Amino acid sequence: MSTNPAAEVVPTTPFPDQRPGTSGLRKKTPVFRTPHYVENFVQAILDGVPDKERATLVVGGDGRYLMREVVQTIVRMAAANGVARLVVGSGGLLSTPAVSCIIRKRRAAGGIVLSASHNPGGPDGDFGIKFNVSHGGPAPESVTEAIFARTEEISEYRILRTPDIDLDTWGEVRVGDTVVEIVDPVADYAALMREFVDFDAIAALFAGGFRMRFDAMSAVTGPYATAILEETLGAPAGTVVNGTPLPDFGGHHPDPNPVHNAELVALMTGPDRLDFAAASDGDGDRNMIVAPGMFVTPSDSLAILTAHAHRAPGYAAGLPGVARSMPTSRAVDRVAEALGIRAFETPTGWKFFANLLDAGLIGICGEESAGTGSVHVREKDGLWAVLLWLNVIAATGKSADALVRAHWARFGRDYYQRHDYEEVDSEAAQGLMTALREKLSGLPGTRVGGLTVAAADDFAYTDPVDGSVTKAQGVRLVFAEGARAVFRLSGTGTAGATLRVYLERYEPDPARHDRDVGEALAEVAAAAREVAEIETRTGREAPSVVT
Repeated sequence: MSTNPAAEVVPTTPFPDQRPGTSGLRKKTPVFRTPHYVENFVQAILDGVPDKERATLVVGGDGRYLMREVVQTIVRMAAANGVARLVVGSGGLLSTPAVSCIIRKRRAAGGIVLSASHNPGGPDGDFGIKFNVSHGGPAPESVTEAIFARTEEISEYRILRTPDIDLDTWGEVRVGDTVVEIVDPVADYAALMREFVDFDAIAALFAGGFRMRFDAMSAVTGPYATAILEETLGAPAGTVVNGTPLPDFGGHHPDPNPVHNAELVALMTGPDRLDFAAASDGDGDRNMIVAPGMFVTPSDSLAILTAHAHRAPGYAAGLPGVARSMPTSRAVDRVAEALGIRAFETPTGWKFFANLLDAGLIGICGEESAGTGSVHVREKDGLWAVLLWLNVIAATGKSADALVRAHWARFGRDYYQRHDYEEVDSEAAQGLMTALREKLSGLPGTRVGGLTVAAADDFAYTDPVDGSVTKAQGVRLVFAEGARAVFRLSGTGTAGATLRVYLERYEPDPARHDRDVGEALAEVAAAAREVAEIETRTGREAPSVVT
């Protein structure tokens, strides 16, 4: 099957702003509504798909505004370009980890994910298009740069002028010569979870009266959590809240953290508090864990899951290694040392974990921004992390807070916060990072407040699998007193720049494990502000968000 002869060839001109970031192309929704904007980028993706006449592509998204319309456009364009088969989630819905799952199960050529992850949705919100490659993970830089290069030279795209297909009925239809298969978005993912997590143990936990709440944030994990937690594992009806995906996420910001999930955190305090609470984000790849009386940082969650992974069937043989993104706290490093396995420190971006997973070097990985994952897919996976936590609770017979405290008692506590300075003037943010990099060589040995800089560098990573080198991934200040500050500019926002400052301090003494986090990190925060001249260079006296 070649390019469909019935296709309309539409002349177009390039847009200058279609370079994909670490998580695809993200812009404000009105940008994607610009005539030809979606079509140009989709055509650039399709031009890079080899053997289209034999290829399967997976298509789905998080339910945000514009998603269904873009799914229909992708169907028409894929058919016009001669793609053999499309697998599309019913209603256009597929969580990001489910896309990865289906790509791997179907041995697909790749997938197109429609999401802006944890960013707000709606007519004035954000939208995004991301391409995942055949191993199920995000496209590596070589692929995203090829897509960008194609967008710079594009002069036409191909599309069929056919009616919309029914996205809500399972089964196969033909669009031109392309078979479009509408599938249950949950089934394959749920079957995969059963392979890696002990469903019987979790079901027994719920049967024994275990009470939890899962907030799907009116985003894509609602159908998955309802099907698995309530309908399969026996959690009471109502365990899953905000379970219907809405185009604007119900007007909420679908970013699972204590700021945007304050009500969930409140349920975990007081005499009638629940046993466990969790949430996931817009596209289902992030998670928040709340134990009785405490928010569990993503860094601690990664370390605890690594320490207990052997209790789940998918990891019973042990882990070959573990990986964390550089800004993530060093808590998991100490677990890896105790287990006698390797710990890898990578740049931010799931593609770096995917290489290590494919090579069999790691079994679990995670990042401080609430993303945790494992060898089961090549994306971070929010609901999987929640299920693994439930597996650990069931297997140990310990409450979630007891697990956290036992972990600290054995390994020490890493006090940790991230300070986000959002929508900073881009030029000012770049200027801050440039000035910081220029002073690195002179920082070791200097005193900043009550801390001594032991090391300072700009993190660079040499991939142990392919030898590729990734530079300028964030400035690290390591203090002799067991503290660290990391500075990065985020690539996942859509307006201005976000300066992220990651603060941590290690405390081995159990008598000091119940300090207020802000108080424990106050000295580190002050040192970070002073060294980077944050207020002077950005005009910000305080961060926009602290998590």
